[in-house]
Parts: sequence; structure tokens; C-alpha cells
Amino acid sequence: MKLRFLLLSLALLAGARQISAQALPAATQARIDAQAAVITGWAADPVIVEAVRAHNASVPAEQAALTQEKWRALTVLDPLVRSFAKNAVGQFLKAHKDDTVTEAFVSDAAGLKVGFIAKTTNWCHLGKPKHDVPMTGRHWQGPVEVDESSGQQQLQVAVPVLDAGKPIGSLVVGLSVTRLSP
Repeated sequence: MKLRFLLLSLALLAGARQISAQALPAATQARIDAQAAVITGWAADPVIVEAVRAHNASVPAEQAALTQEKWRALTVLDPLVRSFAKNAVGQFLKAHKDDTVTEAFVSDAAGLKVGFIAKTTNWCHLGKPKHDVPMTGRHWQGPVEVDESSGQQQLQVAVPVLDAGKPIGSLVVGLSVTRLSP
């Protein structure tokens, strides 16, 4: 099963990876591609798939009422924010990350958060390539940038969360460019 996910990941990466504006050394890109294959396996894990499926079926009222402005006003200590890091998805991401991962979050079909390692800058990513491209079933890779929430030079890789082959959400992972460089 892991081999199947790896092969699918590599095929999707080869055919659909967005070229970032900043060219990366081949060795660094190869490490990013390898990480993306691992991340695709995370997105296929039943913990992630079930949580996204459930969130798509019924968004809690407290979350449905959130806006970007309300989200940004919440502190990392707010019980709602903490619930995303402490739920099954947040715990899964924390347990599977390594030192190359600077951030990770899962969104439902509408771009709303399902779980994360740490509070994200934005509540909703609908309308942004990091969510919209995976919702077409393809992988996405962003440019190298300094991330607002982590303060580190990174790039983001996003993959679809699939249910019976259909995209139902997205998994975005920030990767440290420094740690992936030779």
C-alpha cells in the first residue's frame, strides 16, 4: 500500500508540480519531491481522510462563524485554536513531522481548518493555489518565502486529501529550505 502511494505521488509530482518562480538546485528539489511523496501518504491516512470527511459533512457552528479577522484576533492559547492542534489530525501531524517540517495543516473542501501543528495565519485558504490546486487532484509547490506564522525560510507543498479517488480537502506542509539544501 505504501508503495502504491509512493508511485502515485511521484507520478502526480512529475506531471503536475507547479514550477516556483525561484529555481532550486536539483538536489534540493529532489529532497522536496521525496518529502512530497511522504506527505501524500499522510493525506491518505484514515485519520486524515475520516476527519476531513466528517468536517465536510458538518462544520461546527463556532467554526462556521469564523472570518479571517476573527481568526487573526484569536491567540494561540484560545481553546478553539488549541483544539485544532490537540485533535486527532493535529496529533497525527505532530507525530509524523520531522525537522524539515516548519508547519502543517489540513483543510476541508471549503478551505476551513480541520487540524494543524500550530495556528495558521489564515483561517480559510479557499481561493488560494495551495488549496485550490489540490482540490483538482494535483500537487502544488509554492515559492521560497519567509512564512508569517513560523518566521522561517520555507516553501509549501500541498497535496489532495482523497476519498475514493476524489479530492475532499488539502494538506499543506511547510518545508525548511535550509534543512533540505545539500
